[in-house]
Amino acid sequence: MSKVITPANFPKPRGYSNGLLVPSGRTLYISGQIAWDKDARIVSPDFATQFLQTLDNVIAVVRAAGGATEHIVKLLAFVTDLDAYRAAAPAIGQGWRERMGKYYPAMSLVKVAGLLEVGALVEIEGVAVIPEGA
Repeated sequence: MSKVITPANFPKPRGYSNGLLVPSGRTLYISGQIAWDKDARIVSPDFATQFLQTLDNVIAVVRAAGGATEHIVKLLAFVTDLDAYRAAAPAIGQGWRERMGKYYPAMSLVKVAGLLEVGALVEIEGVAVIPEGA
């Protein structure tokens, strides 16, 4: 299991971890996922819905590799609108807890001018470390 790393002089992180120390395992690199459904259609124009579908798609890649949500050690989210992210934070937080519990990997969020797919508001990539034998 990963160990959360927070330097003593850092403020307590809210909704992420500063670092995770992973003792061993197989590393899975998850390419940028967007809010596509199985037919490669964006699920909704709603920001929170897109964020959570994108997270679901990341989790699906991890599960397909034999892992679980607690094996995700790093996420990088790209969003096209920081105000929309902030406004959707309560819904995203509730959806996060439903999917991930109180587990927060190391995370970053970056505003970008746009994403490749028309209508995509969020893209998330990540890294998971899946224990041997999982």
